[in-house]
Amino acid sequence: MKIENYIRDIQGFPKKEILFKDITPLLNDPKARKECLSVLVNSLKGQKIDKVVGAESRGFFFGILLAQELNAGFVPVRKPNKLPYDKISATYELEYGTDSLEMHIDAIKKGDKVLVHDDVLATGGTAKAVCELVEKLGGEIVQCNFLMELTFLNGREKIKENPIFAALTY
Repeated sequence: MKIENYIRDIQGFPKKEILFKDITPLLNDPKARKECLSVLVNSLKGQKIDKVVGAESRGFFFGILLAQELNAGFVPVRKPNKLPYDKISATYELEYGTDSLEMHIDAIKKGDKVLVHDDVLATGGTAKAVCELVEKLGGEIVQCNFLMELTFLNGREKIKENPIFAALTY
């Protein structure tokens, strides 16, 4: 089964010049979803994971499945003012301006082995911000893990000090 057959291209979303990689067909097919999860888990080669950190919002889909499969805790990283408890934040660059992500201050304990997960590695800004949050709390990043990497955007450069895995590359 080829999981790339379950990624749909949408031209012009969310902006005219963007070719969006839609994962909803993958989410909708139980066999394809299970195969994708297996590919992501197998990339860890039996490493111990204490926490899976998923970036809002598409990183939640496979992030929670990875946490379940790895018998690890799940930590949501959200946009500002979405988490109810005390939190830390990291700011990252966008094409025009900046944005921020937040994590609860008690989500990661010093020495936790952490898997960072998101649906796509594009420019690397989101992934870098998530890594900064994990490291601020003393977590050790085992891998940055993605469904897809858009290699032409060079996002890997922003997180190159960490092991990186993408199930698909474009």
